[in-house]
Amino acid sequence: MSRVPEWLGRLGHGLTEMGDRLDERRAEAEREEEVPPPDEPPPPPDDALPAAAAPRPDPAQAVPWGMRVAAEAGWRLLVLAGTVWVLMRVISAVQLVVLAFVAALLITALLQPSVAWLRRYGVPRGLATALTAILGFVVMGLIGWFVTWQVMENIDNVSDQVQDGIDELRNWLLNSPFHVTDKQINDIAENLREAVGANTDQITSAGLEGVTVVVEALTGILLAAFSTLFLLYDGKRIWEWTLRLVPAAARPGVAGAGPRAWRTLTAYVRGTVIVALIDAIFIGLGIYFLGVPMAVPLAVFIFLFAFIPLVGAVVSGALAVVVALVTQGVFTAVMSLAVVLAVQQIEGHILQPFILGRAVRVHPLAVVLSVAAGGMIAGIGGAVVAVPLVAVTNTVVGYLRSYSLEQTLKQSPRPRGATAADIAPVTPTDDSATKDGPADLG
Repeated sequence: MSRVPEWLGRLGHGLTEMGDRLDERRAEAEREEEVPPPDEPPPPPDDALPAAAAPRPDPAQAVPWGMRVAAEAGWRLLVLAGTVWVLMRVISAVQLVVLAFVAALLITALLQPSVAWLRRYGVPRGLATALTAILGFVVMGLIGWFVTWQVMENIDNVSDQVQDGIDELRNWLLNSPFHVTDKQINDIAENLREAVGANTDQITSAGLEGVTVVVEALTGILLAAFSTLFLLYDGKRIWEWTLRLVPAAARPGVAGAGPRAWRTLTAYVRGTVIVALIDAIFIGLGIYFLGVPMAVPLAVFIFLFAFIPLVGAVVSGALAVVVALVTQGVFTAVMSLAVVLAVQQIEGHILQPFILGRAVRVHPLAVVLSVAAGGMIAGIGGAVVAVPLVAVTNTVVGYLRSYSLEQTLKQSPRPRGATAADIAPVTPTDDSATKDGPADLG
């Protein structure tokens, strides 16, 4: 009994030694797996790996900087062009309404100072609006009636004079050194008659289209008159409602740009009316004293065409010269041309800079391009509104740029020792924003 525990003790001691030796061998095997054998070559460095295994750069970083800038600008220009194209399509679909509203804005800019003047003398807004609108529309109606009456009164006389002028031209051609024969002149007249007879259908359809144009013109006149009444009477509330459609972050800038744009438009319309009136009076007097028939209707046409910059003056002046040529002869036509050129030179170099001022000064290239683009898009109406639109846009963009710079400087940290006046931006002088004028449509 006493020898059994001793045997068990030796067996346990032997098992303990065997476990220790197994642990040592396991540790040695693990160390052999971690350390590579001496004859195995070391792994190659990272720069010795093949190109396919190297990490690829970001594609955006691989594109040259200039190409990235061009691509960024390109897709933005595409979005802008698409937006403008859609806007032009929408305007073309409702062209009559847009032109009528723009005409109402121009008429309102002309008549609104009269409403403000009556309001300063205590006249109620409704009565002031009614008096101004009635007087304005009556004056425009009388001008239209007077022109029509003058044309109808002188049409027979002008027709006879035109026939006499054609006969004189024919006699001059027969006796001229160009060796034109009577048979050649008769052949030209016969060809003209055949051309008119062959295009009778086109002429008839053009007449029908003319009737449609007259109906559309009457509709546009009614829309313009209706819009003018509401703009004169309730322009301020219309502007406040329009401001609510602008996002709140941009509303202060738009609220400041609106009155300046309106003053620019008012200055443009006033100046254009004064310049056109001076042109019509002096050119009309010149051709009247030269004995050109229908001098008064031609003066009215000169006044109306003056609202189309550059092109209108050329067309109206050429019309007066042609009438003088076919009715009074070459000498009277040359004298009429001299009168037209003299008045237009005075207008371009003295009247427009003095009356319009810097507020609505637009570069001649911008005038030509805007008139051409407006005429291509919307005909005569587009040519009339093109230049005031460019002038107003120029004013709005200039103000918003100055406003943005001012807000940026206000938000930037002020240098130590500097005052607000030291970092305030220098805003360019804008005559349209400083001269007395209405701050809104109301």
